[in-house]
Amino acid sequence: MNLNIQCVHFDADLKLIDYVQRKLEKLNTFHDRIVKVDVFLKLDNVVHTIKDKVAEIKVHIPRHEFFVKASSKSFEESFDNAFESVVTQIKRKKEKLAA
Repeated sequence: MNLNIQCVHFDADLKLIDYVQRKLEKLNTFHDRIVKVDVFLKLDNVVHTIKDKVAEIKVHIPRHEFFVKASSKSFEESFDNAFESVVTQIKRKKEKLAA
């Protein structure tokens, strides 16, 4: 599985990158043919004082692609919400294929 983490409008610290990588390693338990995972961590509304933290996850599986976007006040919370959504999508797709 190829992993790509990009931070837009900021530099992420190693703790955040490590957190994201550890969570993404669990994706293999839900689907064994994951080719590539793209994660985009962004600061939204940079012009204003209120900055929402946005996490986008794109999971590539042969003949299918999952995409989730979530935002909150912390990157960890945004990433966790997006991760749960993408896991749900993968499970649903796998159930449809099995049926």
